[in-house]
Amino acid sequence: MSQQPLWTTEALARAMGGRLTGKPAATIADISIDTRTLEAGEAYVAIKGHAHDGHAFVLSALDKGAAVAVVSEEWAVSAPPGAYLIVADPLKALEKAGIVARARTAAKIVAVTGSIGKTSTKEALAHVLAREGRTHAPPKSFNNHIGVPLTLARMPAASQFGVFEIGMNHAGEITPLTRMVKPDIAVITTIEAVHIENLGTIEAIADAKAEIFVGVEHGGAAVLPRDTRHFDRLAKAARAAGIDTIVSFGEHEEADVRLLRLVLSANCSTVSARVMGTEVTYKIGSPGKHLAMNSLAVLAAAKLAGVDLAVAALALGETRAVAGRGERSQRRLGTGSFTLLDESYNANPVSLRAAISVLATTPKAASGRRLAVLGDMLELGSEGAALHAAVAEPLDKAGIDLVFCSGPLMENLWKVLPAHRRGAYAATAAELEPQVIRALKAGDVVMVKGSRGSRMAPLVETLKAKFPAIAPDEQQGAA
Repeated sequence: MSQQPLWTTEALARAMGGRLTGKPAATIADISIDTRTLEAGEAYVAIKGHAHDGHAFVLSALDKGAAVAVVSEEWAVSAPPGAYLIVADPLKALEKAGIVARARTAAKIVAVTGSIGKTSTKEALAHVLAREGRTHAPPKSFNNHIGVPLTLARMPAASQFGVFEIGMNHAGEITPLTRMVKPDIAVITTIEAVHIENLGTIEAIADAKAEIFVGVEHGGAAVLPRDTRHFDRLAKAARAAGIDTIVSFGEHEEADVRLLRLVLSANCSTVSARVMGTEVTYKIGSPGKHLAMNSLAVLAAAKLAGVDLAVAALALGETRAVAGRGERSQRRLGTGSFTLLDESYNANPVSLRAAISVLATTPKAASGRRLAVLGDMLELGSEGAALHAAVAEPLDKAGIDLVFCSGPLMENLWKVLPAHRRGAYAATAAELEPQVIRALKAGDVVMVKGSRGSRMAPLVETLKAKFPAIAPDEQQGAA
């Protein structure tokens, strides 16, 4: 049976409040804002961003077989003939399409925010819900003013579940997004001093995250971290938004979903928890206490969404860390290999400590070492220098052998490291790259982490390109 189109072109035009010209296709398979990944039959929306104006790629999109190009009135005035959906503002039009897409589905919607763990929680939750029914979720973070309406507009009407990630850097950014998404269940993973440079206090961060509650549908629920000292503040905000069902998770004795026991192994975590009165033991396909805590939120949201608890717990064992967020791979090095832990997507003091903990428990060869390759943690405000220097303590406790640092903030850590732990320092990740490569030995475990702005992800990509991955069935005996 052929898959139903995402939209008819006429329906999308009505939703966006635009007019069609030329000869667009009758139906639309998907919606894209990037010609590099666009496929024939998709609608291309020409978004004007900070770096690029999508209108510069309209003709390329049509050449690749786009069903229609959504363009602005201003651009269309001097445009060559083509299949266009002409609107006042393509981004506003995308928002309108997202709102219509949300209104036409009966899917149970979960929205996830929090200082740390949004994407991994979203990924795990989408995996769990997919075991129960047709689930729509973004392929990446897609958690901002462009990504959220795009994810909504791409949601098939027949979806049974939808999972959305909502992020922010400043107060007021979550409110319009949650009002578009209209979640039935709002999840806050944790509250930490992330983006404190922009918000000033951790209380302000909690309040900004609590904006997610204003969009929750009548009769909806909130899933909140019980271990944070801001729990009461979050619960009060949820109640003020009209949410009566509040489910807490954590190690706290009063948590509704409570961690009872945790056993961390080399490649997984075994969790025992009491989930709203029912005890369950399950595995997560990646190690780390932070992932175990996220899994409690996943089980809470899944149960609220009507998923059988046993099905949800079993599905968690199939989850794996993704690129940039703890992905683990074995890379060939000479006649041996080393282990690469990719934590390059982002960093803050709490997530860095969690990554160091995982690095410390990852198996290495007898002759191998544990290496931390660290870039700046950004948006920490006036405390940035001290918070970077303070990383020396968890590195010492974990017994990390060598530390490589890049960036002006990480220089504060470099200066306080003992001589035996100093790998190398460079002003940028690009300059640090060759020094890391020269230092690698077979049997090592290497963890790379830093904020996106510190450019650690390209360093990881270089390591992946230079040192081929070893397939799982080849790894036995690799050293």
